[in-house]
Amino acid sequence: MLDGLDPEQREVAMALHGPVCVLAGAGTGKTRAITHRIAYGVRAGILQPASVLAVTFTNRAAGEMRGRLRQLGAGGVQARTFHSAALRQLQYFWPKAVGGDLPRLLERKVQLVSEAAARCRIRLDRNELRDVTSEIEWSKVTQTVPADYPAVVAKTQRDAPRDPAEISQIYAMYEQLKRDRSVIDFEDVLLLTVAILQDRHDIADHVRRQYQHFVVDEYQDVSPLQQRLLDLWLGDRDTLCVVGDASQTIYSFTGATPDHLLNFRTRHPNATVVKLVRDYRSTPQVVHLANGLLGQARGRAAEHRLELVSQREPGPDPVHAEYADEPAEAEGTARRIRDLIAAGVPAGEIAVLYRVNSQSEVYEQALADAGVPYQLRGAERFFERAEVREAGIALRGAARAGGNDSLLDDAEGLPAEVRAVLSTKGWTTEPPAGSGAVRDRWESLAALVRLAEDFEQAKPGATLSDLVAELDERAAAQHAPTVQGVTLASLHSAKGLEWDAVFLVGLNEGMMPITYAKTDEQIEEERRLLYVGVTRARFHLSLSWSLSRSPGGRAGRRPSRFLNGLRPGSVALGTRGAAGGGGIERGPGPVAKRGRRGPARCRVCGKTLTDAGEMKLMRCDDCPSDMDEALYERLRDWRAVRAKEIGQPAFCVFTDKTLMAIAEAVPGSAGELAGISGVGARKLDRFGTAVLAICAGETPEEGLGDAVDEV
Repeated sequence: MLDGLDPEQREVAMALHGPVCVLAGAGTGKTRAITHRIAYGVRAGILQPASVLAVTFTNRAAGEMRGRLRQLGAGGVQARTFHSAALRQLQYFWPKAVGGDLPRLLERKVQLVSEAAARCRIRLDRNELRDVTSEIEWSKVTQTVPADYPAVVAKTQRDAPRDPAEISQIYAMYEQLKRDRSVIDFEDVLLLTVAILQDRHDIADHVRRQYQHFVVDEYQDVSPLQQRLLDLWLGDRDTLCVVGDASQTIYSFTGATPDHLLNFRTRHPNATVVKLVRDYRSTPQVVHLANGLLGQARGRAAEHRLELVSQREPGPDPVHAEYADEPAEAEGTARRIRDLIAAGVPAGEIAVLYRVNSQSEVYEQALADAGVPYQLRGAERFFERAEVREAGIALRGAARAGGNDSLLDDAEGLPAEVRAVLSTKGWTTEPPAGSGAVRDRWESLAALVRLAEDFEQAKPGATLSDLVAELDERAAAQHAPTVQGVTLASLHSAKGLEWDAVFLVGLNEGMMPITYAKTDEQIEEERRLLYVGVTRARFHLSLSWSLSRSPGGRAGRRPSRFLNGLRPGSVALGTRGAAGGGGIERGPGPVAKRGRRGPARCRVCGKTLTDAGEMKLMRCDDCPSDMDEALYERLRDWRAVRAKEIGQPAFCVFTDKTLMAIAEAVPGSAGELAGISGVGARKLDRFGTAVLAICAGETPEEGLGDAVDEV
């Protein structure tokens, strides 16, 4: 049972008596250590399987733990989430403690919160409703009653989505409605279990006889309410093993706090403390950057940080990439991903991680243009989000009505029209305070405004109808069905996952840390969030930022302060030296223009090109085309057949723009074909022979050949 464990993991497995605290860094094999600990205790006869309760925070993690324990011969051990374990006890003891049946559990509390707000004569839109519901959940897990909510918000400097007094009213009415209707919510499961265990000593004794030993994973994410329940399960015993890493505390907005982990040795002076620092996930280069990131951290969690030591062979240095603007950053990222896939890295082992979900749109578009399949995690695709669909309907209606001039003041141009239309959907020039659903909605609408600004810059004089057509085209391309592909995810939703290659994008001041992180504590949590992102990478790691938001914009942005002293040429706060080694990659655009490369210009009229599609054609969309129409149609027909053969969307073979560029150039050799934007070495190898045959007027040989796994 101990074979294959490193010395520290073995120490964890053999520490079966008294309180145990395992401080486990990212990628150090904590799940392996604690499951072997339980199984070793069972095999040694020290632990009885039915007397062990292992607690974690997600059903996925609990399921994984149960599976590992079964494989190790400890299948009788209970591995559950806090809520699952509490609900089981509540259902069993309710008839004895209270009498009758347990009240019905609310599946979703939003509808009842909405009714509570209406009864208080407070109007909430859909997104405000979600945010107020989240505030009620936070209040309950932090054991804050309605009357105390305003004072607690002021004390903790929490950004409330509404007037705290109004939320307090809604919260109180919500609790009243639940009592009137004899229903309970998810948080009540914990609260009622705590109440029963506190009031009924006989029931508490029953639970303590059942469970003699407790293991708590991700202990840095325990809320005050969960800690209270754990204390009641334990009673006056100390048969507890906790596992966590204060440097990965990123959910304080839900009530999680690392204080219980950091105070464990104070509460249990005789505790066995084991540190797991051997990182089996990431290369020394990735680990070095992760350690450097935390080395600049401040605060209590930083004082207990773990210095990881990579156990892997050396790999490539992390890439620090600077781009002229956001679209250039997305296109550069897509190109590098395409190169990695061509080099043999599976698309499913690559991730693009960003701070907020609204950042996904430009990467969805760039990957679609590059013919790279992708999947979103923890969020809807940009054009499938409710607010984006509603905005699209409003813009389409305004376009049919001939524009939206009646809503404009002195402003002119397409972006002003779009702002006017979206203002009817709640968009404002200034973002709402704090985070939450209201902020997420604003970010999505703001992304549409930026799209309009970029579109007009690329196509001066474009109308609202032109923009609507562009949005429809983007939506159609991005909604194409995909197989396993590159993961697009927010940093929060990436916790607990890992990939061979990770691209951390949009690392600008204002986004990382996010603008609404004001206090020192909030800033440090943003640093920990970036640390979590860095430690998701096994081998390839890229960190990128852009100097302006849109093409041609003022290059006034700065890289994240968290990269000071880590990116080449930068200086850490309080130091004189700069980070050494490597360099910063420069993407195309104004930044690169100062070097060897010049701007892309239309080969017909000489105008500077900024639109990605026009740059593929090397001409403006409205400039005369010398495209061979018949060749273009033959290429489209071939692409349709090829896409069907390999089970991919057509754009994953070649986009329409690339086919147009081929039909205009009519390449006669592999070198000429490779020079066309959108082809690249991998597609040249996969499809080049067939395309050149079509260009020569020949019929290409059909069949899958070696291309079954392409894209």
